[in-house]
Amino acid sequence: MTRRALSLCDIGWKPLALLVLALWPGSAVFAADEPDLIFRRSTVFKLLSPNDKLATYGVDDPEVEGVACHFTVPERGGFKGWLGLAEEVSDISLACRQIGPIHFKDKMEQGDDMFRKRRSLFFKKMQIVRGCDAKRNVLVYMVYSDRLVEGSPKNSTSSVPIMPWGAADAVVQKCGEFIQ
Repeated sequence: MTRRALSLCDIGWKPLALLVLALWPGSAVFAADEPDLIFRRSTVFKLLSPNDKLATYGVDDPEVEGVACHFTVPERGGFKGWLGLAEEVSDISLACRQIGPIHFKDKMEQGDDMFRKRRSLFFKKMQIVRGCDAKRNVLVYMVYSDRLVEGSPKNSTSSVPIMPWGAADAVVQKCGEFIQ
């Protein structure tokens, strides 16, 4: 019996199509922790293709109940942007706030990823990381983008002082107690 290599014809096109779809930014595989789109505004008009836009999103901290972050990112229009092939720029703004009583779900490390999203097909991703200023009892969030070869120094920082929330929340947790 002779052995031969499998070709795409032997495998069929469906597994290849599923792989391409899974690797595509914004596909369901990457959508498990998708942020909530709040709104978009056009910034550059394009006649025959989608406009460039600024989009504002909201995301809850998965490890710290009672904290939410909002970030604004530029989204490329044109045909490359429409197809998901344009590399997005690294200009991202961030604001995080206490939205309820703060409760830590588990121990965490300084600089842990709170949220991550692809910004290009292969090479760039945006990350929101979390830390604790134990001396001031403040959660600190930083957003930045990185690339496989070279990162970007562009970043934005937001801080959330841990405060009581209403009369029922008399006990204020200390973030320093939850750092590993």
